[in-house]
Amino acid sequence: MKFMLPLAAAAAFAQTMPEAHFHHLHLNVTDPAASVDFYTTKFDAEKGRFAGAHDAVWAQKSWLLFEKGAAPPPSEILSAIWHFGWGAEDMKAAYAKQLASGTMFDTPITELFPGFFYAYVLGPNKAVIELNTAKHHQFGHLHLLSADAPAAGEWYVKYFGTKWASGRPPTREPRFIRGYQIGPSASMMADNVNVIIFPIQYAGQQWPEQWKGRTSFVTPKGRVVDHVAFSFENLDAALAIFQKDGVKVVAAPAEIAGTKVRSAFIEGPDNILIELVEGHAKKE
Repeated sequence: MKFMLPLAAAAAFAQTMPEAHFHHLHLNVTDPAASVDFYTTKFDAEKGRFAGAHDAVWAQKSWLLFEKGAAPPPSEILSAIWHFGWGAEDMKAAYAKQLASGTMFDTPITELFPGFFYAYVLGPNKAVIELNTAKHHQFGHLHLLSADAPAAGEWYVKYFGTKWASGRPPTREPRFIRGYQIGPSASMMADNVNVIIFPIQYAGQQWPEQWKGRTSFVTPKGRVVDHVAFSFENLDAALAIFQKDGVKVVAAPAEIAGTKVRSAFIEGPDNILIELVEGHAKKE
């Protein structure tokens, strides 16, 4: 059942989407304290208190928030959320330092093309965290999957004001790297976070056993990366536009547990769960 604003209230809001910002990633974990320690010792991030109520990780301009669960959350790549990651100016040195500190890797350092290296860290509860060659060593990207990456990218541009990383919309040209289909794709900037979207075909090739017989994405709700969040200064104004456009509202506005911060949940492309938070991210 969709949440409906009163007609009078909905009519009062301007129909121009308010400014949005990347706010947080929400992870399900079995040990929040250990997760905070992991991210703040392995990567460029620091401990913080979200809304003065929850221990969290502050990563330059946005948060990593954690929800404690009794059992490990499912971690197979079946939702539209694949991984998130940090950059490294000197990837070989960063990788060696991670190994020396005992970091476990799901994929060792690999040269994708001359001068560009990547590796996948196996984080708490098997969260996949990429380290890759970049001009910085900060929290830098979120990698999604989609049945229609260009259309999904356009959706994020429309509703959250993301900017095309290349300065122009993506093409629908299929592209391949080492036999894996990585296009058509989309790449946008949400503040300092590069949101990259690969096609569903990549999932079928990369994880053939998990994707055998599958044609769509499951909800990330309850999985290791539970949802993505964007913020608006006026939640009701933004939500009214989503409602007007027929975007599914999963949860009506309510205060986040233990705080005075209001948020709501919508369903985005490919069954992804997105939290809309009132008030932009700030370090407490």
